[in-house]
Amino acid sequence: MDNLLSIITFVPALAALILAVFLRGDDAAAQRNAKWVALFATTVTFLISIALYTEFDPSNTGFQFVEEGEWLMGMKYKMGVDGISVLFVLLTTFIMPLTILASWNVTDRVKEYMIAFLMLETLMLGVFMALDLVLFYLFFEAGLIPMFLIIGIWGGANRIYASFKFFLYTFLGSVLMLVAMVAMYADAGTTDIELLLTHEFATESFSVLGIHVLGGMQTMLFLAFFASFAVKMPMWPVHTWLPDAHVQAPTAASVLLAAIMLKMGGYGFLRFSLPMFPVGSDVMAPLVLWMSAIAIVYTSLVALVQEDMKKLIAYSSVAHMGFVTMGLFATNQQGIDGAIFQMLSHGFISAALFLCVGVIYDRMHTREISAYGGLVNRMPAYALVFMFFTMGNIGLPGTSGFIGEFLTMMGVFKVNTWVAAVAATGVIWSAAYGLWLYRRVVFGDLIKESLKTIKDMSAREKWIFAPLVAMTLILGFYPALVTDIISPSTTALVEHFDTALAAAEAATQHASN
Repeated sequence: MDNLLSIITFVPALAALILAVFLRGDDAAAQRNAKWVALFATTVTFLISIALYTEFDPSNTGFQFVEEGEWLMGMKYKMGVDGISVLFVLLTTFIMPLTILASWNVTDRVKEYMIAFLMLETLMLGVFMALDLVLFYLFFEAGLIPMFLIIGIWGGANRIYASFKFFLYTFLGSVLMLVAMVAMYADAGTTDIELLLTHEFATESFSVLGIHVLGGMQTMLFLAFFASFAVKMPMWPVHTWLPDAHVQAPTAASVLLAAIMLKMGGYGFLRFSLPMFPVGSDVMAPLVLWMSAIAIVYTSLVALVQEDMKKLIAYSSVAHMGFVTMGLFATNQQGIDGAIFQMLSHGFISAALFLCVGVIYDRMHTREISAYGGLVNRMPAYALVFMFFTMGNIGLPGTSGFIGEFLTMMGVFKVNTWVAAVAATGVIWSAAYGLWLYRRVVFGDLIKESLKTIKDMSAREKWIFAPLVAMTLILGFYPALVTDIISPSTTALVEHFDTALAAAEAATQHASN
């Protein structure tokens, strides 16, 4: 199908336009229509993306379904997917209908709420498909706007502070990336990502203010992109915006933040840092590995002392993203495969955990752990679902969470055994805070009067969790569903990385002789 990627990307935006132009009023009928239009559009987008998945050829390590056209002052509108990005597209379109269903009880400014989510889907999809630097940057940064509005308008009591903190952290982190993109265009004469992947940026070391910069221009470019992607992930110590954003965001926004938007940072490392700046990545890899290990331990310990369920799960997300960056900068097959798998797995599991919080928040309007206890007596179906995803978050074998963590640690062990040993303790810490949360919310006697009439999950809520349970189990028992798609592309990435390092080392030796 021609223009398949553009169709997938802009169907949600078209639905948002229809809502904005044709839907009038804010009565019950208008609210219902807005929800159904959003659900229909996101479901259609998901079904079209399945066609993309079925027609995708994993053996082809290049970009497929490429669309290209003149756009602005010599820059191109260029879209394409490879084995790395196609699954992130599918993850995004899979999660979006579930977030719309999770928003079914929203009654305040429903049309605007749905428009914001539909536009956010278009912008997130654009990030994973863009093959032009400027186009990527526009999608990457524009995605901040609808999320900023969603948190700021429909969020909790402290929503204004959280929305501005989210926006400023992520926007300021990207300023250096924009400067780096200008430098890349000046050096390579193109903004085409496909061409930039074959361009060799300078690696000669130089000094800045008396500081010797190993890897030269590549290291400087790496650091500029790192400033943006590290905040987006977010990595320790620039992670503090995430817990505030999650706590104040409505449930559906927390789902998208954790499941999709955090993955943009990891995707950025895969698309830009590792293939375009291999020498810079190699120079900075030891620092990133230790930052990742510290993040895993530190944020797990912080999660242990949280009294707010959303905050605990948010710190858990930072810890799990530590495994991702650790695997990426192991720069070997197992590490990178494990990092991508972990991102996809975390997309399902973290989405489900935030939805679990949303289920009881809708009933009790509090996220305080101390407000609950003994829910298994009134909500057995909820207790079962919550237990399943708690086990997945811990990394229990048989769930997708185990595969990603195991592969990343196996990849890192080959590079730095001390980092792997420190990170391995994160598995213990995740069990500690996960089981602690579950014990206090679900088990025990039902002694609080306010909980004695609480109702179990509705049919709608069960339907939301069913596909998430299925994907967590399927990937846990049959990881080849992912690895068969990504491995050819990650193999090519690792080979390119190793070849570039060898060439740079040979050039350095030749110059010294």
